[in-house]
Amino acid sequence: MSKINDLNLKNWKEYQDLLTDSLWIIGERDKSGSHKGDYHGNFIPQIPNQLLRRFTKRGDVVLDTFLGSGTTLIECKRLGRNGIGIELLPQIAEMAKQRISQETLFDSKDKFFSTILVADSTKEATRKKVEEVLKNHGKQNVQFIIMHPPYHDIIKFSDRPDDLSNAKSVKDFLKLFGDVVSNFLDLLERKHYLAVVIGDKYTNSEWVPLGFMTMQEVLNRDGLILKSILVKNMVNNRAKRNQEHLWRYRALVGGFYIFRHEYILLFQKK
Repeated sequence: MSKINDLNLKNWKEYQDLLTDSLWIIGERDKSGSHKGDYHGNFIPQIPNQLLRRFTKRGDVVLDTFLGSGTTLIECKRLGRNGIGIELLPQIAEMAKQRISQETLFDSKDKFFSTILVADSTKEATRKKVEEVLKNHGKQNVQFIIMHPPYHDIIKFSDRPDDLSNAKSVKDFLKLFGDVVSNFLDLLERKHYLAVVIGDKYTNSEWVPLGFMTMQEVLNRDGLILKSILVKNMVNNRAKRNQEHLWRYRALVGGFYIFRHEYILLFQKK
C-alpha cells in the first residue's frame, strides 16, 4: 500500500479509470449526485476525483482555497476525505454548503468533516481559521491543497476589490495568488501535493500565458518541486456554447486559435 494513497498497486490493473497520461481528454462533466455545472467558475468533478484518489487516502485533509460552488468538498465527502474550503463570496459559500450537505457520505459509519470558511485566502487571519479547524479535529496538517483561482479577469465574479478577478493587472493577480500559496504552504505535510488548475487568456489580441506565469509564481516559493503539467481539454464552454461557427469565423478573421485546454499543475512539497 502506498503511503500517499489507498491504491493497492498489487492489483494496479483494476484502476483502469485512473488517468496516468499528461493529456486528459474528458467528455462530459460528471453531473451525478449534487454536482451541477451551473456556476460559471467551477471545474469538472473529474479533476478533484482523479487527484484525490491518486494523492490522498481515506481520512486525509484536503484544503481548497477557492472553493466556489463546492465541487472539491463534494468529492471529499464521496471519497472519505476531510475537506476545508475557503470562499470569498458569502452567496457562493451558501450554495456550496447546500450542495455538500445534499451529497451522500462515503460511509455513514465514518465521521469526516466538511468545513466552509467565508474568508479571503490571501489573509493571515484566514490561515489562523484553518489552523483552528485542524486543531478542533485533532489535526496539524493538510495532505492536499487544490487551487482553482479565477483566470484573472476572464470572468468577473464580483465588484469586490479583494476578488482576484478584479486585479488591476496580471502582475497584481500573480502577487495576490502568490500570497495565497505562501499563506498555506506551511500547513501542507511534507512529500504531499499541491495542485493548481488554471488557464491562459487573451488581452488585446495577445495570448497571455497565465498558466505558466502562475506555475513560476508557485515555484518562486522554496520547498516545492514541479511533478507534472497536465493539459485537459475544455468542452461545452459556456461562453462559446452554441456559437462554434461564430468563434471559428472570428478565429479565421483575427488570426488566433480558440482556447480548448487548461492546465493542472502538480507540485510536491519536499
